[in-house]
Amino acid sequence: MTRVLVVDDEPQIVRALVINLKARKYEVDAAHDGASALELAAARHPDVVVLDLGLPDMDGVEVIKGLRGWTRVPIIVLSARHASDEKVEALDAGADDYVTKPFGMDELLARMRAAVRRAEPVAGEDDSLVVTEAFTVDLAAKKVNRNGADVRLTPTEWHLLEVLVRNAGRLVSQTQLLQEVWGPAYRTETNYLRVYLAQLRRKLEADPSHPRHFITEPGMGYRFEA
Repeated sequence: MTRVLVVDDEPQIVRALVINLKARKYEVDAAHDGASALELAAARHPDVVVLDLGLPDMDGVEVIKGLRGWTRVPIIVLSARHASDEKVEALDAGADDYVTKPFGMDELLARMRAAVRRAEPVAGEDDSLVVTEAFTVDLAAKKVNRNGADVRLTPTEWHLLEVLVRNAGRLVSQTQLLQEVWGPAYRTETNYLRVYLAQLRRKLEADPSHPRHFITEPGMGYRFEA
């Protein structure tokens, strides 16, 4: 059974989420501030976190950073903040998706299911090891190593990297990437690709402004070169 941690200081939103999630057979924990959220996450090990950014004791971005210090659990931000720079800040900190308030319950649940699905290990994964001059990708262990140290990736970053690496040398269209990583409903959300490719380049490229491995084909898609 999937366990969800809901973090929001608005009681009516928490109540609505708890009722809807439990009706769909999810196990649910709820926190009303950042400190409680971090404690609950460590104690209960949720499969996905639904997080409001406007918390009474700390900014939600700090909660994301706190979680990313030890777990790759999918994090879906649920916030009334609509500015793109705030969305990018949350994604850069390690969030996997961003839903703005007011929101549709069906859409939120669909995004949550997709995030959990992306984080699941793939059965029958082969033991391919992809080595570049800058980093190594272990597809079986779902690990990336750069300069002798593991690189922490979010589940979405990993899934995007995996699709590109498995198609090394071939152009992967924007539509294909969006559909494989986020699902059919996101086939036109090209801004997702720009944000996440920038994150991968920053974490893995020697010179992110002049990428050697993650190549953009303008208007078409992306290509991974080992």
